Amino acid sequence: MIGRRSLIVSSVATAVVALMPMKASAHDKGRFVDLGALQSKYIAPTKVVLWLPPGYDASKRRYGVVYMHDGQNLFEPKRSNFNKVWAADKSALRLIEANKVKPFIIVGIDQPGEDRGRQYFPHVMADLLSPAVVKKLATQGNGKPIISDEYLKFIVDELKPKIDRDYRTRKDRKHTAIAGSSMGGLISLYAITKYPKVFGTAGAVSTHLPLGNPNWTSAEREDIFAAWRTYVKQELGKPGGRRIWFDHGTETLDAFYQPYQENLDAALVANGWRNGRDFSSRVYEGTPHEENAWAARMDDIFGWMLQLR
Repeated sequence: MIGRRSLIVSSVATAVVALMPMKASAHDKGRFVDLGALQSKYIAPTKVVLWLPPGYDASKRRYGVVYMHDGQNLFEPKRSNFNKVWAADKSALRLIEANKVKPFIIVGIDQPGEDRGRQYFPHVMADLLSPAVVKKLATQGNGKPIISDEYLKFIVDELKPKIDRDYRTRKDRKHTAIAGSSMGGLISLYAITKYPKVFGTAGAVSTHLPLGNPNWTSAEREDIFAAWRTYVKQELGKPGGRRIWFDHGTETLDAFYQPYQENLDAALVANGWRNGRDFSSRVYEGTPHEENAWAARMDDIFGWMLQLR
């Protein structure tokens, strides 16, 4: 009888251990998966690269996901447009190892080169701006139609279902985030606006709120300010559990951003968004508009977006 009881206890203990997530090896730095150029019925074939966190292959747990734009500039300098990157995987490792966030998957989506602007420009903003500003924006671009709605359909209708099917993700919006910089910040804001049941958190880094060349006249700038206020009230709406990170530096292109961000922040507060809870808006003094600056504050960005709650 004693031997049988010991066998039962041992079997139960073994089963419990098997169900527990295995701790990642100290040498496990996560791994990359290159999905290649994915076909889409909405946009041109788009290269996607995943970063899976330490312990992914040794466990059965499910993970939150951060979808990130400008995938060329996230991980490897040799693939980047400027030979510098966000080092998003390195930031994720630091935060995971410090137990500041739960392990998560990063999905890097490449940008399309000369079509980047029209793919990341929030389509609805063209309807909120004056015709004169829209015409001026068109002359600054390549004259092709805006395809941001199509890009988001690619992510929501094609890419996310594939990632959720092929990898162990937590599919709900609380565990689904989207992030990018400059125009990538614009499309991240648009994503959480257009798909509030899909994305629970957005990271809008050095967001290009001026929309085009920032050397607008006073009247044109006021038109853009008004359009963003209308955007928040009519399109973005109340927070409803969503959270958004905003930031900007003070040098190079970021030197133009402060009045636009302050205008947007005021519109958010007026519409029921609480600074610090529903959104964060930070200024990084002395920092320019480029990947090394974003890499330097990546821990802040991920830390706030994915904070343990």
